[in-house]
Amino acid sequence: MSYDRAITVFSPDGHLFQVEYATEAVKKGLCAVGVRGADSVVLAVEKKSVQRLQDSRTIRKIFKIDDHCYLAFAGLSADARALINRAQLECQRFRLNYEDTIDVDLLVRYVAEVQQKATQSGGGRPFGVSTIIGGFNEDGTAQLWQTDPSGMSAAWKSAVIGRNSKTVLDFMEKSYKEDMTRDECIRFAIKSLLEVVESGSKNIELVVLRHHETQYLSDEELQSFVTSVEAERSEEAARKRRLAAEEEE
Repeated sequence: MSYDRAITVFSPDGHLFQVEYATEAVKKGLCAVGVRGADSVVLAVEKKSVQRLQDSRTIRKIFKIDDHCYLAFAGLSADARALINRAQLECQRFRLNYEDTIDVDLLVRYVAEVQQKATQSGGGRPFGVSTIIGGFNEDGTAQLWQTDPSGMSAAWKSAVIGRNSKTVLDFMEKSYKEDMTRDECIRFAIKSLLEVVESGSKNIELVVLRHHETQYLSDEELQSFVTSVEAERSEEAARKRRLAAEEEE
């Protein structure tokens, strides 16, 4: 029997192959990172290079779900659009019923439930997308969550999805500091992305979330941060070369 043809059938060794294939689709997607600081949450993504005649404003990887909550994704853009639409509708339904904004962790549970249900019904397939959802609850608590195609969700201090995610995660684990300021979060997110992005600020999109405040970095401000980070990396690389040369002597 071919166990990868039916989404609802386990293989004898306990695998759901269609879910694993969806996870592989995510790993081929452009990289996205999220960083939670003391009073801010930063989402940064690797942007796709657009065609010469294409309008770059229509190619987005970070979406507004509600005033207090944004989502970045890696994987299939069409699947992400369908999932984002459902998340936005859930936010509006909650606001209409309760006259209040939905807590980020409650929204994440809804998104994860939608993804999980897609793994249990025949005639469909899993969402080929992972998400990083960041924002603030009404009490000012910073939130950063990640969901994957299986419907799993978890809170993170710093998260990464997409291509070369293991390389970026290794860097994050070594370099993360607790309670970073806004600028420190931005620099950390850019440093992490530059582990896999080679063309600097041209292919990076970054949004800074604070309680009741959201800011997309302008090209000039983003270029300033990238230049500073690249200079730091060059100095660090030169220092390591000097130390290696001294050890050889």
